[in-house]
Amino acid sequence: MEGQESRVPERGQKQKESQLKNIMYIMVAVAVVLAAALAYIWYERTSLVNDLKIEKEDLTAQMIALQNDYASLSSDYETINSQLDSSREEVSQLIERIKKTDATNRAKIRQYEKELGTLRSIMRSYIVQIDSLNTLNQKLTADAAAARREAAESRRQSEQLSKTVESLSDQVAIGSQMKARAISLVGYNGSNKVTDRSSRVVRLMASLSLVENELAPKGPVRVFIRVKDPDGILLTNEDQRTFTFNGEPLVSSASREVDYQGKEVEMSIYLNNIPEYVRGIYTVEVYTEDNLLGSAELMLR
Repeated sequence: MEGQESRVPERGQKQKESQLKNIMYIMVAVAVVLAAALAYIWYERTSLVNDLKIEKEDLTAQMIALQNDYASLSSDYETINSQLDSSREEVSQLIERIKKTDATNRAKIRQYEKELGTLRSIMRSYIVQIDSLNTLNQKLTADAAAARREAAESRRQSEQLSKTVESLSDQVAIGSQMKARAISLVGYNGSNKVTDRSSRVVRLMASLSLVENELAPKGPVRVFIRVKDPDGILLTNEDQRTFTFNGEPLVSSASREVDYQGKEVEMSIYLNNIPEYVRGIYTVEVYTEDNLLGSAELMLR
């Protein structure tokens, strides 16, 4: 009886030791699983950061390539050259902003990708304009040469053909595209006075003149402005409109329709209801649905 009683406590002690071992094994297994999970999370995060860095480097490389494309683009037309200079400056500023932006700031990177697409579209429009004008110039040159040959046959034909050559030469100088001049951007305070203090500005006004052009299409034309703050963010309010430019939709800050009959039209477009203005350089781009008319800047202090 005493032997049996001594074996009972010994069996209980072994059961307790077995339970403790099982608990220890379970805890070790849980620790291994947690370590594996933490390692996986760290690996995934590292991979994501690396992917974002690669994406930023690729975007920067694309912008530099676009900058080189703009640098190689030139024309014999002063208006297009002026627009090219403005676009080149915008590309340079965008490259600097991309370099200063953290790769993990995905919202900014996506915004820069959209601006890259817009700048590419604008460059394609320049190429189309330059090719079109060059083709027209070549045609007019050939026509003028033919007219000079035919002018030798008779004085009447010479006079008529001279008028034709003069008319065609005028078309080369004027062109059929609508153009603008004297584009400016100013700020107004609550007393409707011009100010350049960011804390006092309550609205912006873009002014321009649609230049006289008898060859341009006549009738109602809507002029759109796109105003960007010093960070390149488009300013919009409830008056914003979406328009199509070069086959792509763009959002405008404000717009106005005028009746264009081939004569010069002076006009202003106001941008109201913007909650706050900060210090820095604001830019305005002026469009119709057919043309980028130009741009201007405003420094607020």
